[in-house]
Amino acid sequence: MTTGTETVVRTDQRAGTEPDPPGMTRITLRPIASPMPLGFFAVAISSAVTSSLQLGLIDGAHRQAVALTVFSAFVLQLLVSVLAFGARDVIAATLMGGFAGAWLANGLVTATGAPGGAQVLGVLNLVFTVFAALMASVARPKKVLWLLLLIAVPRYFTAGLHGVSGAAWLGHLTGALGMLLAAVAMYAAYALMLEELRGREALWIGRSGPVRDAMHEGLAGQLDRLEHQAGVRRTL
Repeated sequence: MTTGTETVVRTDQRAGTEPDPPGMTRITLRPIASPMPLGFFAVAISSAVTSSLQLGLIDGAHRQAVALTVFSAFVLQLLVSVLAFGARDVIAATLMGGFAGAWLANGLVTATGAPGGAQVLGVLNLVFTVFAALMASVARPKKVLWLLLLIAVPRYFTAGLHGVSGAAWLGHLTGALGMLLAAVAMYAAYALMLEELRGREALWIGRSGPVRDAMHEGLAGQLDRLEHQAGVRRTL
């Protein structure tokens, strides 16, 4: 379950004291659970299907069927992104939204067989590599997510080179990295689900720094610099 904050601003002019943020803050419970296991499972399943095609486990003649199958990843990860924004996790929300857009573009181009699709997707994947690298640079406190991105970067880089050059061995390498990405995403989803069920870390997730503090510190620490956060400050 995720918590939202509602801040009531008032000043005691008679006492001349500064407002007490914990005392002025009411916690409103939102009826949502963490959407991240769903997001990771969507990454795992779709990566496994597309990697099977790249490795030759699925016949190349069935590319359109694969594209239509993984279209569900776009829907699911878009939903996860929206829920993560509502839960004030901008890193998870941005990452899942980026993955959703990539799945949609790949699915539409592959399913329609658009002319020049391989080269265009190659460029898209190369740009997505930069996006994944930038996300990895800020996701390190979330170790399991950081590990996922460390695999996603070379996976999308080789996919981009494969699309631009057409080299078959790059397609096979992309498929192998995609399978590894699917395995890590599946582990992350399962670890987060166990944590939700047991109320504690059951499998290694590797939180550190402010991410770890957010799981263990009290209300006063959670409200630190609250007035500067998105949704509370006057402008984004």
